[in-house]
Amino acid sequence: MVITRTEVLHEPKLDTILMVEKTILDADEYPTRTELWNSLPRKMQYQTFKRILDYLEASGKIAFDQKKIIYTGVNNSKLEALM
Repeated sequence: MVITRTEVLHEPKLDTILMVEKTILDADEYPTRTELWNSLPRKMQYQTFKRILDYLEASGKIAFDQKKIIYTGVNNSKLEALM
């Protein structure tokens, strides 16, 4: 079987999605993708990480400001301070 680059090998689990979301929330400053990926408590494949970021962006929980990831979900004190 030949696997193309766009083919998804597996879907991320809920605990992995929540781990990425919590890491974004706990960051002192808005991280870049690389900074976030390197600060995760557990390592994962970059394809899985990008899939999670795509999901969080599509669901309105994060937005990208140039290269920084901004959490736009509920109860974000850093976002409230910016406004």
